[in-house]
Amino acid sequence: MTTQKSTIRQRADAIKDFQCKNLIVVLEEPNDSKNLATVIRNINALGVGTLYVVDSRQLFPDNWEVMRERKSLLKPSVSAVKWSFIKVFRSTEDCLKHLENYRFTSIVTSPHIKGQNNVLLQDGNYTQKRLAVWFGNESRGISDLAIANSSACVQIEMYGMIESLNLATSTGIVLYEITKQRRAYQSKNKRGRQVDPPIVH
Repeated sequence: MTTQKSTIRQRADAIKDFQCKNLIVVLEEPNDSKNLATVIRNINALGVGTLYVVDSRQLFPDNWEVMRERKSLLKPSVSAVKWSFIKVFRSTEDCLKHLENYRFTSIVTSPHIKGQNNVLLQDGNYTQKRLAVWFGNESRGISDLAIANSSACVQIEMYGMIESLNLATSTGIVLYEITKQRRAYQSKNKRGRQVDPPIVH
């Protein structure tokens, strides 16, 4: 037991400097617990510690400790749910208000052009001091309310006849680019930002 604890502690110490600070992923009205679990696995693997879930239909428990023990999340997430902080909101409005209170910049993701500031994933700057990245419902996408309160709409460039990716895949692709940028910035700037750069140049 002591060996297991020391191994976990060694791993935690090894990855500490690579965790993305002040980065939150927001899932708006997810339908499927397996999708949610896969997203949790993605964010954990990419060094994102916090997930917010907007769940007006109450499909998921609002208590983080209860969620961590739910088998439908524990197994598909490969236990990543145990190492991630998850907060549930019952409306998009409540989540947006919370993020605004803590001075987070919100961006949304969509395969289609939405909002006023649209940017291809590889062309954006994601090194703001506090950033929340929103992903929409599996079938309906992101809400108009989330778009209206975001600084930019980020798109993955696609070249197939079908211009869509499933939720788990899109979160992995988008967050890989965002976490890569934030880690590179963090490694060179220990004090953090005083003034945020625009996402769209």
